[in-house]
Amino acid sequence: MANGLLQLRIDDSLRQEAADIYAQLGLDLPTAIRMFLKRSVQVRGIPFSMLLPDEDYKATAAIAAMKRMSLDAEKAGVSDMTLEEINAEIAAVRSGK
Repeated sequence: MANGLLQLRIDDSLRQEAADIYAQLGLDLPTAIRMFLKRSVQVRGIPFSMLLPDEDYKATAAIAAMKRMSLDAEKAGVSDMTLEEINAEIAAVRSGK
């Protein structure tokens, strides 16, 4: 099988960061690029997800989690506890009381 030459221009810092990551995995940069190309051929496309992230995702998930925790605290009757009371509860549980 004949070999061809592939040349591309990339930012020096990106190249070094990627090379460092691949080195930690025991690979050199040309081998990692060949792996990417082989996998692209195997899957007949880009070998990883290329979905645009939902920009509100992290904030939306965090707000939903806080609301759930707040409701759980209300149901458990502990939503009005001060930080000192919470720490006292934790200390009591840790000491076996």
